[in-house]
Amino acid sequence: MSSLCAGDRVALVSPAGPALASRIAAGAGVLRSWGLQVATPQVGPWSLPYLAGSDQARAAEFVAAWCSDVAAVFCVRGGYGSLRMTDLVPWKDLPPRVFVGSSDVTVLHAELNAVGQSTVFGPMPGTSDFVDDPLAQARLRELLFTGTRSWTAGTPVVAGTARGVLTGGNAALLAASVGGPRWAPPVPGAIALLEDIGEEPYRLDRILTQLLRAGWFEPVSGIVLGSWTDCGDVSAVLADRLSGLGVPILGDFGFGHCVGSWSLPLGVPAVLDASAARLTLL
Repeated sequence: MSSLCAGDRVALVSPAGPALASRIAAGAGVLRSWGLQVATPQVGPWSLPYLAGSDQARAAEFVAAWCSDVAAVFCVRGGYGSLRMTDLVPWKDLPPRVFVGSSDVTVLHAELNAVGQSTVFGPMPGTSDFVDDPLAQARLRELLFTGTRSWTAGTPVVAGTARGVLTGGNAALLAASVGGPRWAPPVPGAIALLEDIGEEPYRLDRILTQLLRAGWFEPVSGIVLGSWTDCGDVSAVLADRLSGLGVPILGDFGFGHCVGSWSLPLGVPAVLDASAARLTLL
């Protein structure tokens, strides 16, 4: 995964929902304090208020930013909308870039990883999870500038070790992607990262069951579970749906929609030692 340096140009884009202008400005200010030159989003309001702009406008902004002279592309926020614009992007034609986003942006990670680009699942500069969380900011900066190689966190759920490419993200978006025109299960041996927000246990059950029935977990050799903010007590449903897979599982790892979230790369090989609560890049 490529690293950033002071002086690099980066672009902020809005592939999903609209972010507050004040929050975008604050997030861009943080990135500028890291020595980065920041271009802010260009799309405007649309008739559907939960989208940052039309599908065509959001896709065009994404592609234009990606193909400009930048080292990285940051999504300002998730919400909803990435699924609506993903089929309008020529994924195979995009040059290598650092890419940062999470939540609804999970579907864009999958598209980029499928064409061989590694990405970063991390807090977005148009959200309170970034702007109001200095620890999450510091952890993202460390990964982007110095290349964090190992994390020790979480609680062992199923002991064991696994080796494979990191994949996944937001569970609901992974399930929503099933059946899409380029959908495919993870590569053999993949280590799945899973998190979510605002999904009650029965809804999380439905999400995981859909992924199980679609064969998404069949190639997976290990699982790392992040935050389940505003989901209630999901321990029983996670155990019921995942423990029977017979793979190592590390829980409470601290990425996703939580304070001090770790930023984690996707599309890169790693080793999971669930017994030692450690994830290490290869």
